[in-house]
Amino acid sequence: MDIVHQLACRLGQQLIHERMMLVTAESCTGGWIAKIITDIPGSSRWFERGFVTYTNIAKQEMLGVREETLEVHGAVSEQTVLEMASGALEHSHAQLSVAVSGIAGPGGATPGKPVGTVWFAWASRAGKLESYLEHFQGDREAVRQAAVRVALEGLRDAVC
Repeated sequence: MDIVHQLACRLGQQLIHERMMLVTAESCTGGWIAKIITDIPGSSRWFERGFVTYTNIAKQEMLGVREETLEVHGAVSEQTVLEMASGALEHSHAQLSVAVSGIAGPGGATPGKPVGTVWFAWASRAGKLESYLEHFQGDREAVRQAAVRVALEGLRDAVC
């Protein structure tokens, strides 16, 4: 069993213990976090739903990210992932959310946002709202896989 699967299993146990449900809001990971979670038998006890919002319009329509936020800061920004995490909670019955938006490559880099730039946000109905920026190395697959791991680690820490 690999580390990402182990993280997801432990997260599930924590969420069940706390009687919490999770929602994901994913962009560059394309649903990979939700896939890892739903690979676990019984994950419907703690995984409520997932949003894959790859385009800006999807972020706006499904999560309520403001057009102004996207125009001013871009999809790969702290402001956007914070709105994604909050919007995922607003559009679900979950108590905890994670949002991920980044540049997995090989293209898409902009000045100040190289390939491997990934923003994360975690939110809870109890008022937790935090973000984190990471710059990963490697190809598209490596960046996305690393982003899934960091998202799960952050969720594990957010449950405590």
